[in-house]
Amino acid sequence: MLLALCVTPNNPFTLSGTENIMSNHIFGRTTRGTMPTAVKGEGCYLIDANGKRYFDGSGGAAVSCLGHSDPHVRQALHQQIDQLDFAHTGFFTSEPAERLADRLIEKAPAGLDRVYLVSGGSEAVEAAIKLARQYFLEVGEPTRHRVIARRQSYHGNTLGALAAGGNEWRRAQFAPLLVDTTHIAPCFEYRGRQANESQFEYGQRVANELETEILRVGPETVMAFIAEPVVGATAGAVPAVPGYYKRIREICDQYGVLLILDEVMCGMGRTGHLFSIEAEGISADMITIAKGLGAGYQPIGALLASKKIYDAVAAGSGFFQHGHTYLGHPIAAAAANAVLDVIFEQNLLDRVTEQGHKLQAALEQTFGDHPHIGDIRGRGLFRGVELVADRGTKEPFDPSLKLHAKIKANAMNEGLICYPMGGTIDGQRGDHVLLAPPFIISDNQIDEVVSKLDRAIETTLATSGVHLSTH
Repeated sequence: MLLALCVTPNNPFTLSGTENIMSNHIFGRTTRGTMPTAVKGEGCYLIDANGKRYFDGSGGAAVSCLGHSDPHVRQALHQQIDQLDFAHTGFFTSEPAERLADRLIEKAPAGLDRVYLVSGGSEAVEAAIKLARQYFLEVGEPTRHRVIARRQSYHGNTLGALAAGGNEWRRAQFAPLLVDTTHIAPCFEYRGRQANESQFEYGQRVANELETEILRVGPETVMAFIAEPVVGATAGAVPAVPGYYKRIREICDQYGVLLILDEVMCGMGRTGHLFSIEAEGISADMITIAKGLGAGYQPIGALLASKKIYDAVAAGSGFFQHGHTYLGHPIAAAAANAVLDVIFEQNLLDRVTEQGHKLQAALEQTFGDHPHIGDIRGRGLFRGVELVADRGTKEPFDPSLKLHAKIKANAMNEGLICYPMGGTIDGQRGDHVLLAPPFIISDNQIDEVVSKLDRAIETTLATSGVHLSTH
């Protein structure tokens, strides 16, 4: 899962010449510096109050999958607000919510049968963790309460989701508030596969860490394993190697552990499948989605749960002891339905695959021999570029250089929104840039994104004193 564009003391954001925010009372993501004011969106571009255009090369945080101002989605929102604005789900259901749930289950991996609509990714993950606990209470296994996740994962900013995540930088200051969660190695081939291992052997080795951890803490205590099928913010578009998730599924089944897949960022078409786990040939007990589900037109997320889980609750207590005010919001559901309309009617899943290959090729052509680009990876229109001080050893740059923060600012100056982050390797070391452009990106716009990113990286390296002898 991916946090919306992160502005922190380790990721400062100040743009000279674009300080057009008046003094106000907003408590923003940072108390330092200023940001341009977005006033309009047109297709793949956002426009600030000075008229400057920015190509939305990361879709915000992999949110704006259709770009901005899609006419079908806008029309659907107008129609829904004229008909029904809000009805609390403690009293009513609504047609848009019912229709959305039916459509999601129709397309979902096998076994998923129910949809719990929420307002965002963190809410979806929080609901999944709580539902996992309640499921085991319903079936008479109250000792199961542990969540196992992976290092360098990110699952959201609420306390339960943050505890599940494995990014130490995000967790550190809130550690006393977090439920104890254990973490195993990610499936990160560039950083983890040994020279004498095949892809398959590497995947099986790191997948088997799950079994080792289950046995260490006691199978009777473990309720769920959670993972991002393609890792987003914390590592930069890292897919698993073939066979990894099939082995994970086998281990979960063997020990009665629920498999929760976090597709908040990589789902809803981002990797070329509506659900990214489709590429792995398995299903899950729960899947969380958000971001691209509403495409930025409304805040919405969802938890998809298996029939087994729903039936256990239905046969037991009869209610899920959880809830938020805006669950199943009719206008948000109408937006999501309209987003799905566009994705299917315009055949955008195939387009994501096609344009994703072109984006990868353009990145490889520009950065394939770059002395400080170690890896170019991803799937569909979800791509990551990892920077290194030395390609041979894969040694990262000194974190004190804060290259990711400088690349972000320089890219904005070029008119490109991208998502650079630091701490790629362990929460402290490593820099990468994440790209997640709208599904409607054209061939010319792919060239625009890559050329602007190239200039931003070159400017950053040059002004950071990095020698560029071979590029």
